[in-house]
Amino acid sequence: MFYSILHKTRFRYSAPVTESQTEVRMCPRSEGNQRLLEFQLTTAPFAHIQHYRDWLGNEVYHFDIAAAHRQVLIIAEAIVQITAPPQLPDQLDYTVWRALDLLAEQGEYWDFRMPSHFIQATPALLDLARELGVERRTDPLSLLRELTSQIADSFVYAPQTTRVDSPIDEALLARRGVCQDFSHIMIALVRRIGIPCRYVSGYLFHRTEDHDRSEEDATHAWVEAFLPELGWVGFDPTNNLIAGERHIRVAVGRDYADVPPTRGIYRGQATSQLEVGVKVLPSAVHIDESEVLPQVTTASVRAELMDQQQQQQ
Repeated sequence: MFYSILHKTRFRYSAPVTESQTEVRMCPRSEGNQRLLEFQLTTAPFAHIQHYRDWLGNEVYHFDIAAAHRQVLIIAEAIVQITAPPQLPDQLDYTVWRALDLLAEQGEYWDFRMPSHFIQATPALLDLARELGVERRTDPLSLLRELTSQIADSFVYAPQTTRVDSPIDEALLARRGVCQDFSHIMIALVRRIGIPCRYVSGYLFHRTEDHDRSEEDATHAWVEAFLPELGWVGFDPTNNLIAGERHIRVAVGRDYADVPPTRGIYRGQATSQLEVGVKVLPSAVHIDESEVLPQVTTASVRAELMDQQQQQQ
């Protein structure tokens, strides 16, 4: 399956700012069953864009606008090919738990087994773990499938309930939130029982017949758990899905703090407002890299963000 992606971000300032520096993680990864065919990043005002790859293998673009301005527009365009991931078995052998313990003893995937900025074993999380019976039983794959469904059933999807920097307790106590919250909660539960788990930032192609809870005009987030012999397997607790051909991966990290689509600072006595529009379109045939991405209409989601980050829906 081929997808064309358009991701527009606009920062508006209440007064002119003299300089702004921005870091962008919007370039889809090229690995496994996903292949990046084309990526282009443009800005207005014009900026010289530089690029590096972070310690997690994510593509990071950054730029500095060193002149007075009232807004910054960032446009990311990509073409990606996704092939169907290998079919998962119905279950794994119970001895996989021992294989996971051996990996831990060898220090493998340490960053994805330990607490991180948004991943904490709070009293509210421990209460949920007891309520859902999150403990080592059956096999890891069956448990992860069950937990994905349980989180989808236990939490209401409700945009604007939490903020980009909300700790997991806000969603846990309210029993509502967005994909960022549900992913953090699942990661925290999974790491407690010794399964390496990481946060995935990206996009989801929406179809009417799938009845997804996540919003169509926003970025998306889900989790990946590492299972011996299978590797990293994606689970989407927002929509009760195994990640497949509709999930487009952009960045992976310990939690959202590692992978915000934008992060920046600016000089000036002004407040900032963020507008975001995302559109993912399927392409029935191969698109040559020389072709221009189709023009699409984006919807805007407005939020006040002190640090120029955006919450994933």
